[in-house]
Amino acid sequence: MKKITKLFLVVIMACISASAFAQTPKFAHINFQEFVMLSPESDSASVKLEAFGKELQDQIEGMQKELQDKFTIYQQQQGNWTAGVLEAKQKELQDLNQRMEEFRQVAQQDFQQKQQELMLPILEKARKTISTVAKRENFIYVFDTSTGALSYFDEQQSTDLLPMVKKELNITKELPRTNR
Repeated sequence: MKKITKLFLVVIMACISASAFAQTPKFAHINFQEFVMLSPESDSASVKLEAFGKELQDQIEGMQKELQDKFTIYQQQQGNWTAGVLEAKQKELQDLNQRMEEFRQVAQQDFQQKQQELMLPILEKARKTISTVAKRENFIYVFDTSTGALSYFDEQQSTDLLPMVKKELNITKELPRTNR
């Protein structure tokens, strides 16, 4: 009796294993960039980043105006100045121009840092949502079609995960067809 029970269990386990291996692997794809752009947090981050960029641009424009004003005065007055004053004014213009260029570089770095700071939580949430949906739907791979790294994939045999992850986060927004 024990041998029959053991044999029966072995047969059942073999059948379960065979049916598990017989299932076709499920593949999915998603345009990750599109998904990120559709998230409400992305809109908020864009507004904040745009305001930060405008603030930096205003500072650069203020420095440019100051340089232009000083250069205009320099051009108008240079004939009236002694050699020492002329040299000091030239140095002042060079220093101001150098500070402005240094500020541009720092501003660009600050802008990139702010962009990363604002986008990191959005990207992490997107990855987590994709993982959650993929696991729930039993996908073994999810390919990102926005990178262009896929030479080929058959859309008929791969599931577009975007509708499912949008549903997971209650996103109803659509991007215009020209951006896809």
